[in-house]
Amino acid sequence: MKFVKGALKGLLAASVVALCASAALAANIAVVGGKTDDEFWSRIKKGVDDARPVLEKNGGTVTYLQLQTYDNLGPDAAQLVRTAMSQGVKGIVVPDWVPAAEDEAIKAAIQSGIKIILMNAGNIDKARELGAINYVGSDEYVAGKAGGEYMGSKGAKNVICVNTLPGAANQEARCKGVIDGITARGGKGKQLPLPATSFGDQTAIAEAVKATLIQDDTIDGVLNVGATDADAAASGINQAGKVGKVVHGTFDLNASGLARIKDGSQTFAIDQQPYLQALLSVTLLASHLDFGTNLPTAPVLTGPGIVDVSNIDAVMVGVKQGAR
Repeated sequence: MKFVKGALKGLLAASVVALCASAALAANIAVVGGKTDDEFWSRIKKGVDDARPVLEKNGGTVTYLQLQTYDNLGPDAAQLVRTAMSQGVKGIVVPDWVPAAEDEAIKAAIQSGIKIILMNAGNIDKARELGAINYVGSDEYVAGKAGGEYMGSKGAKNVICVNTLPGAANQEARCKGVIDGITARGGKGKQLPLPATSFGDQTAIAEAVKATLIQDDTIDGVLNVGATDADAAASGINQAGKVGKVVHGTFDLNASGLARIKDGSQTFAIDQQPYLQALLSVTLLASHLDFGTNLPTAPVLTGPGIVDVSNIDAVMVGVKQGAR
């Protein structure tokens, strides 16, 4: 009996050690992101959700921490990083939208031993500067330049990049790329910055685009920094009587924008594949935490890709499934 008791105690002790070791290795990850009622971020959330079973199989968890508004973007994102730290996570996936506001919190997380992947906003240089293990997303400047060059190839000569989140690093890089891209094609471009409160305000965006087109009849290209913004801009273009007279494009996809591409009232969209950004970020970070894996590719780019009438049908299949 003593032998049996001793054996049982040994087995129990070994089980406790194994469980503790498993818990120590488990990838408990937080993802900081935008509002899930925003079509773009609903794709991100789907990527997070689809990655969840992989983490759970290895004893881990993933939590999505979303902004409530975009009015105070950088400081609110930094606060969500601190919230994740207080929850005892071992990894954080976070966009570095406003480095001046977020970098301090991200550095604090890294210094505490938390592993970070920058996703969606930022770049590999910023990731290395902060000590993050990688950047997953689109190079926003490269994507913007591709958009500007595409607009030039479609005959645009005077382009506006409508920025509803001025000051956000990713949106500023997008617009700079657009301007450089159209300039390289012999045209010109400028940014049309709107107050951050106009983000998601369809009326405000439509009115701003309409007024700008009426005031300057030489503008023949409009590029939006987000798909919902493009819905509003399409209304403004229509009200200004400019449908078919301006090259209209946007970053990112939604069903209504793709329908406009299909019917010819919108020219193109620039896809950065947000679903892949989340799916890859979460699984790569989990694998790093659980097994010590590292990916030699850095950054991990998910875009840009031009969506136009030539490939619209294939893309719409993915949209119907919530992944594009």
